[in-house]
Amino acid sequence: MSKSAAAIDRAKAQGRAALIGYLPAGYPSVEDTIAAGIALAENGADLIEIGIPYSDPVMDGAVIQKATTEALANGFHVAQVFDVVRGITSRTDAAVLVMTYWNPVVRMGVDEFSRRLADAGGAGLITPDLIPDEASEWMAASDKYALDRVFLVAPSSTPERMRRTVEASRGFVYAVSIMGVTGARTSVSSAAKDVVAAAHAAGAERVCVGLGVSNASQVREIAAYADGVIVGTALVVAIGDGGVEAVASLTKDLSTGLTREEA
Repeated sequence: MSKSAAAIDRAKAQGRAALIGYLPAGYPSVEDTIAAGIALAENGADLIEIGIPYSDPVMDGAVIQKATTEALANGFHVAQVFDVVRGITSRTDAAVLVMTYWNPVVRMGVDEFSRRLADAGGAGLITPDLIPDEASEWMAASDKYALDRVFLVAPSSTPERMRRTVEASRGFVYAVSIMGVTGARTSVSSAAKDVVAAAHAAGAERVCVGLGVSNASQVREIAAYADGVIVGTALVVAIGDGGVEAVASLTKDLSTGLTREEA
């Protein structure tokens, strides 16, 4: 059974959407990332994304770019992501996925990376710059090590691209609510609901929405139609400004928006 799917289904059985929190590995330190991941799980997050810092983060907004640049400057290296994953999975029941651009995986070796992720208790990978058409090696490795493969769909996805992406994904489909880079926004794009509907129509059992979610009100809005709500930038700001305690506090607040209103 997919660890991600199981976590989302547990939330659904409780009458709510799942909360997915993102943290960049190694920011402000590896130890802080582990502690913050545990705090996420203990305060309402069902799944946790751990991002691998990358030198050319084309999809990331200014806050995450700054955090990952700092992590790299402090000496973070890719193999440490497995320490972060293991540190969280050994202390919590949350499904922990790694979000990464594809190049670091290729450089280590797709099979080697997948094996080490599975050994660390990881649930799978979220791959923003990898499309199913070019993912044959990853498809094979993810099957071999029973890992989830989360691909992205967007408002620009054609029906054919949506169908192919849904078919290739395991765990959930990541619906990008806006065209552009990550970052907290004052309102949620109206396109998000349409993307989720299109993914469900294409056969996706679980669709989670990310990019731009930063408060409980936005969580509540998305939880009405999506299976999971992804929060990143706001949590990165929290750990940068107030450390692990701020992450715990924000997560607790975000989780208040997850319960769906009765029709």
